[in-house]
Amino acid sequence: MMALFLFLSFVVLLLLGFPVAFSLGVSSLLYLVIKGVPLSIIPQKMYSGIDSFVLLCIPAFIVAGNLMNTAGITRRIINFSNAIVGHIRGGLALANVAASMIFAGISGTALADTASIGAILIPAMKEEGYDADFSAAVTASSSTVGPIIPPSVPMIIVGTLTGLSVTRLFLAGAIPGVILGFSLMAITYYLSVKRNYPKEERLSLRAVFRTFLDASWALGMVVLILVGILGGIFTPTEASVVAVVYALLVGILVYRELKPGDIPRIVVESVRMTTSVMVLVGLARLFAWIITTERIPQLVAQGILSISTNPFVVILLINAILLFVGCFMETVAALVIFVPVLLPVAMKIGMDPIHFAVMVVLNLIIGLTTPPVGVCLFVAANIARISLGDLVRANIPFLLVLLAVLFLVSYCPPLSLTLPGLLR
Repeated sequence: MMALFLFLSFVVLLLLGFPVAFSLGVSSLLYLVIKGVPLSIIPQKMYSGIDSFVLLCIPAFIVAGNLMNTAGITRRIINFSNAIVGHIRGGLALANVAASMIFAGISGTALADTASIGAILIPAMKEEGYDADFSAAVTASSSTVGPIIPPSVPMIIVGTLTGLSVTRLFLAGAIPGVILGFSLMAITYYLSVKRNYPKEERLSLRAVFRTFLDASWALGMVVLILVGILGGIFTPTEASVVAVVYALLVGILVYRELKPGDIPRIVVESVRMTTSVMVLVGLARLFAWIITTERIPQLVAQGILSISTNPFVVILLINAILLFVGCFMETVAALVIFVPVLLPVAMKIGMDPIHFAVMVVLNLIIGLTTPPVGVCLFVAANIARISLGDLVRANIPFLLVLLAVLFLVSYCPPLSLTLPGLLR
């Protein structure tokens, strides 16, 4: 009954418009007061939730992403992507997806991808003759590649929760992320041909090479991060700091678009974003501790396995639960709450924890492009100046592609396990 009260109070607070973090905190507080648990447990569990060396990646990658946007690195990535695919029908839309795939190797968050790339490409696509809802849908859906291709902030969270190697989790997301990116390119191209969207003139090899040289320092950051992590030169946390230093040096000394006066503003904005994430992680850890105390993971495992012990059916049920949760809950909070609940179920049917982690992250990232709490939809709709309803309808073909890739990743473990296996 207390577990039911905990979840009902959380849902009611969400429906009343409370932010997710406060909904988690208030529902947990009510539970502790009713149960008579000393309230000193709140700061203890919140601190233990964020007291992790790995979590230091998050503020550093956020700072690196903000530095990139100010230093013109994002714009150069877009120009290079457009130089490669711009001559194809719907080329600017394809460049949108390609830029997201490259940007994914730096930022690790979907929202940063939507905001930075969308701010440049959505107005440009509208000006070139693309429909506003299509432009926003391409941007929002392609941003889901960001948390799958390494580095990935959600993978960092999962590694913190489970004790799994973050490096192996990063590797596990590489192949699914590339498949996701090219699948989105395929549906983008199909819709562009069907609707006769414009294409640009093919650039000469010299012009393409010139955009490559202009973006080489930006692309170098992707190579530096991935080679450094996978080569064992530095840890993911150290890689995030290297990314900050690299962005500073390139922005100030090479591109010369980052001014010393911009740094205080970037730091303040990054602190604001980091604080909201860390408060959410801390309160979600408190909520998760209560769930564990009430033995919810065991009850959920028994409930699912009482329906079926067939791995195909169990994986389907886990996906259904996570897709539903992703529609209503922020990604980080959902990870902290549901990974400890569903991991025992997955392991009982013989599912590899690394494979499970990739499936969970992909599930919840899809939630960023589904109403009513799809934050990437809200950002893209705001940039495109269209209604959320119009964007949701335009996003349906892309959502179907995302679900198809999710199904493929869920039932084809080698896609997630081949690269981590090579590392081991």
